Amino acid sequence: MQCEKCGSELKLKYVACPECGAPVPQTIEGFENTIEFQHELRAIVVDNGPRAVMNRKQFSGLLYDHIPDHNKERRLLQNMYDAGVFKMLLADDNREIAIMKAKSFMISDLFIAENAVEFVLACFTYLIGWPYDSPMRVVPDENEPEPEPEKKAPRLSIDSKIFRPIDAVRYRLRSNIEIAEGYTKIESFCFDGYGSLRTVQLPSTLLAIGEYAFSACKRLRGLELPDSLKVIKQGAFCQCAKLAMVKIPTGILEIEDSTFSFCSSLETIEIPDTVSSIGAEAFSGCEKLRKLYLPDSVKFIDTNAFSYCPNLTIHCFENSYVHKFCLSNRINFRLVTTAGIEED
Repeated sequence: MQCEKCGSELKLKYVACPECGAPVPQTIEGFENTIEFQHELRAIVVDNGPRAVMNRKQFSGLLYDHIPDHNKERRLLQNMYDAGVFKMLLADDNREIAIMKAKSFMISDLFIAENAVEFVLACFTYLIGWPYDSPMRVVPDENEPEPEPEKKAPRLSIDSKIFRPIDAVRYRLRSNIEIAEGYTKIESFCFDGYGSLRTVQLPSTLLAIGEYAFSACKRLRGLELPDSLKVIKQGAFCQCAKLAMVKIPTGILEIEDSTFSFCSSLETIEIPDTVSSIGAEAFSGCEKLRKLYLPDSVKFIDTNAFSYCPNLTIHCFENSYVHKFCLSNRINFRLVTTAGIEED
């Protein structure tokens, strides 16, 4: 194993690199994938810069992008981040005191199990670049050879392969199209106003759909958004008058302005619990939209997000932001329990 900072050879029994002092990955009891998480957290900083981990919404999305598996551990890190543990570590100049305070907070105030606390500390300190010798660190047998690191395929970025308007021209008069695998982004205005378009098959590698990419595709009916998708930009599907059903994949953080505005046939849309905000006129003019469940993750809705939706009833949790939004804006709502059962 090599140090991610200076490239020196390391052994898992080390706490810090003997050459540069950088932390050495470690495994915590009960969390065999600790090292994988540490590497991916470090990759977030390398790929996106240190500021990415200081923005809650951005960090949440990047955490899911880098670690789509291991839901339990990812949620644990996300919950501790949201609770302020990461910022608590950065708040004190003395590392030992900062770690002690964070550990005490998680155990005493949040009632987190000790090995889970050590997993969080091992991950966050590695992200910051602090060596940390956890008392629950699994020290390998010196006579046992260290495992070879798992080789992963190169991670795709949004701009790895872009489908541009010039690529879309050949589909101008077609009703049914299939975009080839490998494309990671559909550029803005690609299919804007393609009146013949009825169905689109998107690649499983797609990460982003640009602004107004499918706007005014008045005959577009069939559309399945791939699980890989992370970004849907402003107005992407506005004025798609025949579009009746959409399932937003998990990982989308925001439904931007006018994304589905004046989709007058839209009856069913599924919003995942990764979405935190809904922009201006996002669903304005969706006349047939009757029932919409909004998860507790939604913390901002523009006042005009659901304008001209006369038949809409929003289903939400009691005392959630969505519930209060409905009360303030006189939008019909039904309350649901945590089990998804509607209250009378």
